[in-house]
Amino acid sequence: MGSVSFTRAAQFGAVLGVVAVAAACGSSSTTSSSGGAALSVPSGLSVSSLDSSFSQMASLKPLSAGGHGLVGVILPDTTSSTRYVNFDLPYLTKAFTTAGYASTDFKIDNAQGSDATELATAQADITAGATVLIFDPLNSTVGGQIQAYAESHGVKTISYDRATFQGTNTYYVSFDNFQVGKLIGKGFTDCVTAWNIASPQVFELDGGEDTDPNAISFAQGYNSVIWGSQTTPLSAGMTNSAGFKLVGDQITPNWVNATGGTIFQQQFTAHPEINATVEANDGLANAVIQDLKNSGVGAKKIPTTGQDATLSGMENVLQGFQCGSVYKAVYLEAQDAVAVATILRAGLTPPAALVNSTTKPASGPGSTEPASLLTPTWVDVTNMASTVIKDGFVSGSALCSAVGASVCAANNIPSS
Repeated sequence: MGSVSFTRAAQFGAVLGVVAVAAACGSSSTTSSSGGAALSVPSGLSVSSLDSSFSQMASLKPLSAGGHGLVGVILPDTTSSTRYVNFDLPYLTKAFTTAGYASTDFKIDNAQGSDATELATAQADITAGATVLIFDPLNSTVGGQIQAYAESHGVKTISYDRATFQGTNTYYVSFDNFQVGKLIGKGFTDCVTAWNIASPQVFELDGGEDTDPNAISFAQGYNSVIWGSQTTPLSAGMTNSAGFKLVGDQITPNWVNATGGTIFQQQFTAHPEINATVEANDGLANAVIQDLKNSGVGAKKIPTTGQDATLSGMENVLQGFQCGSVYKAVYLEAQDAVAVATILRAGLTPPAALVNSTTKPASGPGSTEPASLLTPTWVDVTNMASTVIKDGFVSGSALCSAVGASVCAANNIPSS
């Protein structure tokens, strides 16, 4: 989250380049030793080898036993998304324990939305003996401060979910943010057709581009699909070959849902011709949907989009107020981060099959960082049961209680 526009620039296939960058962040060798025993990265460890069973984590036990120091984890807040409490915390804990870590070898804290707390926690972890930090920066400023402090103390860092473009010893673990945006854009255009929206008059409600570099990548992704441009925000009046017209495009400062709802309400009042919308996540989509409902707009009349596959988002999808949402399986991201941390903690270099890309600022100064990027999934009524429900990311009973048993039955959603 920062005032300077950043984005991810994935370079899949540039294996040699990734390895070269990765080597700058870890050991130049793929083997190490501890107490005379040779250590090596498990063969077959890759982004695609991670799954819901956590079975790949067990292969890391020799590395966790041979590594040294604490792994400190700092999550950003408990309010911007329910994921950090409901999923990241338990999944990270499971990944560490399955990889053979003792409870004293890792520590997971939450910054509670405070820059000062996040920085102080990082400093305290390093004082307590951390050799690797995994942190989700609240914004680019505190991210840079943590990275600089860690680098000055010889501590390797993993920027988790949001990138930090500073220094030479930071890895990035996340989903492919540009691809997240492209899925939103494709889901939106498909929905415009499916809902028979004539002459789409589009309003875009972007995420917190003022503070979050990922928000810029999301917008660049969906703008590239809808408008053929990666500029964000876009100027009103833009059109595309399908007859869409952009009525307006605004960011939501710091991802505050209530602010986003107010922005849309003002725009919808000023421009009642708006009949299609793009939102960067489920929280913003839900804020827009409440405004639409308050204005008497019914189901499948004005498309909305989102990401995070939240319970409220899935409710809105099943009830016909939201086209779909991007699902990012947190259990994959948690395992990915722990795998990279375990390799670094053992003094090894993560393999190119795991660190499969790079990320860099869209413009201005900053470092190109080695990145491990996972693949997101678009979820709508057609695959909800086989994705978020199957994975337990959304409770079928809670969802069906909210939308009704008949709606769940019509969409093959199990209620228990």
